[in-house]
Amino acid sequence: MKDARPCSIADTLALVGEKYSLLVLREVSLGATRFDQLVRNIGAPRDVLTARLKRLVDAGVLKKIEYSDRPKRYEYRPTQAGLELVPVLWTLMAWGDRHLHADGDRPMVIEHICGHELVPQVVCAECGNEVEQGDLKAHPQAPGWTVTGPAAA
Repeated sequence: MKDARPCSIADTLALVGEKYSLLVLREVSLGATRFDQLVRNIGAPRDVLTARLKRLVDAGVLKKIEYSDRPKRYEYRPTQAGLELVPVLWTLMAWGDRHLHADGDRPMVIEHICGHELVPQVVCAECGNEVEQGDLKAHPQAPGWTVTGPAAA
């Protein structure tokens, strides 16, 4: 049996798909940067949260900054890589609002600097048009793979 399809989505999920990892990014992007704030806001066990933070720091998604030396205490800030994940969070939130909170009882609204509610959308960087599934064509780059799976031997 061949290995699973090589995929950047799978690689990304291996890093941020663990329970609580995206919630850490949510909190840090909202300004909760200290460990006790993260524990309180996420509800994760302390040991699990410690492991997630270490993994995100080691992967370069977060940076650890000392804010007290007696006792040593740190806060977590997003790196450029972490900031680039924030639109993924907005998109996940919008999906949840539409499909899990369709009754309008949404837990949070994000407001853009223009004063309007943020409604994230994916657009093509070249033409500026909104992207829909039917507009796309995949071109597998991994040797031995086609769009539908492994190439025939």
